[in-house]
Amino acid sequence: MEIAMKQIGIIRSPFTEKSKTPIQPLKSSAAGKVEVFKEFSDGLKDIEGFSHIILLYAFHQSKGYSLSVKPFLDNNKKGLFATRAPNRPNPLGLSVVRLVEVNGNILTVEGIDCLDGTPLLDIKPYVPEFDNTEKIKIGWLEKKIGRS
Repeated sequence: MEIAMKQIGIIRSPFTEKSKTPIQPLKSSAAGKVEVFKEFSDGLKDIEGFSHIILLYAFHQSKGYSLSVKPFLDNNKKGLFATRAPNRPNPLGLSVVRLVEVNGNILTVEGIDCLDGTPLLDIKPYVPEFDNTEKIKIGWLEKKIGRS
């Protein structure tokens, strides 16, 4: 089955090179703009009441994929789906960013961590009661980022 998606906007960031773009889970404080195409701008109604939003986007410069990858925090290969590597069968990315301002169809955000010109696929509000869970385990990352 093939699934088609429609680009709803474009993400503007200060990052123009993949090698200089922040890597999750490292936090970025960079500001960016999310331009929602005019035909979708009515969908932004009431978004200004949220402090954070989730951006879903396409890794538009990713080519190919491997099911075994070496993540940036480890020297050992891991299964692709146990990482956030951008080269994936479906090159989808997500970022949680702070919503700073809404001006028509332009959202100003902080914490952007994707390339300038990234195609935006969807926006969802971040809601801690829906998005946080207790007793979270983070697999092989437990020893890499100081959690126990």
